[in-house]
Amino acid sequence: MRESVQAEVMMSFLVSEELSFRIPVELCYEACDPYAVRLTFHLPGDDPVTWAFGRELLIDGVGRPCGEGDVRVSPAGSDLLGDVLIRLQVGGDQALFRSSTAPVIAFLDRTDKLVPLGQEAALADFDSHLDEALDRILAEEQSAG
Repeated sequence: MRESVQAEVMMSFLVSEELSFRIPVELCYEACDPYAVRLTFHLPGDDPVTWAFGRELLIDGVGRPCGEGDVRVSPAGSDLLGDVLIRLQVGGDQALFRSSTAPVIAFLDRTDKLVPLGQEAALADFDSHLDEALDRILAEEQSAG
């Protein structure tokens, strides 16, 4: 059985109203972490940056504005099959990305075939994910300080 779903989508990084550029973004979903999707942004001149957030947020955000805090997803306009906006924020800094909705929906459809929406709990191992996340955070803090 397949354990993950991956796709590469070209998105526009909207720097300002006047400036944007296209970048490849890897979308990844793993059955071992069934509630999350990971988006890895390949910005020119920088190391790739990965954001993980709820699969359901991405699903809901394709059709209506969703999210609070660091991640917000919404349709770019009234056309449901148009584009989707993904806003990521850390403190006062934010990045806005625009993607065609079709490849995002195709990716989400493949994730649903791997782990149907609503059946994530049968696969989730929260204790091991929590331990891994805490170990990663502690290691990053130790290497930074």
